Amino acid sequence: MLSSLPGLGFPSSQATGKHTLLFSITHSESHTPSQGYKQLCRKLRNAGWKIGLWKDDINAEKLVNYSADGKADGEKGRIVLVVAGCRKKWTAGEFDQLTAFLNLGGSILYMTGEGGESTYDTNFNYLLEELGIMVNPDSVVRTVYQKYFHPKEVLIQQGVLNRALLPKTSKQSSFPIIYPYGATLSVQKPGIPLLSTGCVSYPVNRPICAGYMHRDHAESGRLIVCGSIEMFSDTYVDKESNYHLLLSLLGFLVGELKLNDIDAAEPDVGDYFYMPNVAGMSESVRTCMQESEDTDVDVRGFARLFDERLFGFRTELVTESVGIYERLSVKKEPLRLIMPNFVTPAPPLTPAIFPPNMPSLPPPPLDLFDLDDAFASEKTRLAQLTNKCTDDDLEYYVRECGRVLGVWDKIKERKRSEKGDKEGVDVGGKDVLEYVLRSLVNWKCVEQ
Repeated sequence: MLSSLPGLGFPSSQATGKHTLLFSITHSESHTPSQGYKQLCRKLRNAGWKIGLWKDDINAEKLVNYSADGKADGEKGRIVLVVAGCRKKWTAGEFDQLTAFLNLGGSILYMTGEGGESTYDTNFNYLLEELGIMVNPDSVVRTVYQKYFHPKEVLIQQGVLNRALLPKTSKQSSFPIIYPYGATLSVQKPGIPLLSTGCVSYPVNRPICAGYMHRDHAESGRLIVCGSIEMFSDTYVDKESNYHLLLSLLGFLVGELKLNDIDAAEPDVGDYFYMPNVAGMSESVRTCMQESEDTDVDVRGFARLFDERLFGFRTELVTESVGIYERLSVKKEPLRLIMPNFVTPAPPLTPAIFPPNMPSLPPPPLDLFDLDDAFASEKTRLAQLTNKCTDDDLEYYVRECGRVLGVWDKIKERKRSEKGDKEGVDVGGKDVLEYVLRSLVNWKCVEQ
C-alpha cells in the first residue's frame, strides 16, 4: 500500500484509493496498461489506485469529471492523466484543453524517451516550454560500468534533488534508481528539477525529471515530466528504488506530498555542455594559425615559397621513359610475372601439443514419461483414473481399469487364441466385466 511507505506523505490508504490514474491512448502512445505497464498497473491497483483509459478527444471538463467505475463518488479525488510516449502531433486546441485541465485541478504525468521530440515525432514541448520545462533531443549514458551492461541503462546513486522524495529513513546513497534509455531536460522557473543524472553519467548533473505547480493557487493541478519512458516499465519498475520513486511522484501530483522549498529554489544542477564530435573533426583537416618566423623573404611574395614541381600529373616524361628501353637494350613488352624461388623451404608441419576440442554429439533423444505413473501402485492408478472420469466416461473407465489390473491383456490373448487372428482384436468394457465376473464365480466355486 502507498501508506505503508514511510515519509511519502500519504496519510492513509483510503485517501489514496479515491485517486484515478488515467492513461491516454489518443496519440498512439507506446506504453499503456496493456503494453509495457501491466505490472505497474497491477501494483497500483493493489495499492488502492483506480486505473482507466482515455480514448476520446481531449476535453478538460470531461477529464476532471471522469470516473473509473462510472459512479459519482462523494469525495472525488485527483485525476492524473498519463501521457506515455505519444507519437503524434498535438493541436493548439488540445494544448488549450490540457492547460484548462491543469487549472481545474487535474494533474499530468508526461513521459518520453531518448531523442525527445525528434524520435517520437511529437510537439509536446510547446506546452512544456510555457511551464519552464523542455525535453532535450539527446541521451543519457553512464561513463563507467556498474551492475548493468548497457551504457544507456544508467544507475544513478545520488540523483534526487529534492529531499521530500526520499523516505525519512533513507539517505541519498541508499536510494539508487535506474534510468534506462532516457533524455535530459532543460528546466527553468517556474519548473522545479526533481532528479538529475548525477556525477558519473553524461551529461553531468543535468535534470531528468521535473515538476510544475502553481505557487499562488494550491488547488490547481500539477505536472511532472520524466525523460525516460522505460523507467517504470515492466522490466525496470521493480529494480532499485524505481517503484518507491514513482509513489513519491504520484504523491506530489495528487497534492499529498509537499516539496522542500530550499531544494526547489536552489537545485544542484550543472550547465549543459556539448561534447565535440571528435570523429567528425578528425576527418576534416584544417590549417592552424601560428606566429610567423623572421625571414628575409618578402612576405608579399609568399607564393614563391611553394614548389609545385614536387607533385603533379603531366605527360612530359612519357617520351623520355620510352627511350630508356632502347638505351638499356630491353625489349618493350608487358611485364611478366617471375616465379619466386625461395631459398628457405617452408618449415615442416608439427602436430599440435593439445588435440583440438571437437564438439561432442548431442545426447540421444529420449521419450519423456511421468515417473509417478510408471512406478505408481494399482490402487493409486485406479484412484487417479476414478478422479479423472465422470459418469459419461463409463466405457472408458471400465476398459482402462482392465488395463491397470492386467485383465485387458488376458482377454486379448484369449480372443486371439479363439479366433486365430493376430490382428483386429477389440476388447470392450463388457468383455472386462465378463472376465471379472467369471473369475469371481470360479473363485467362489473353488472355496466351496
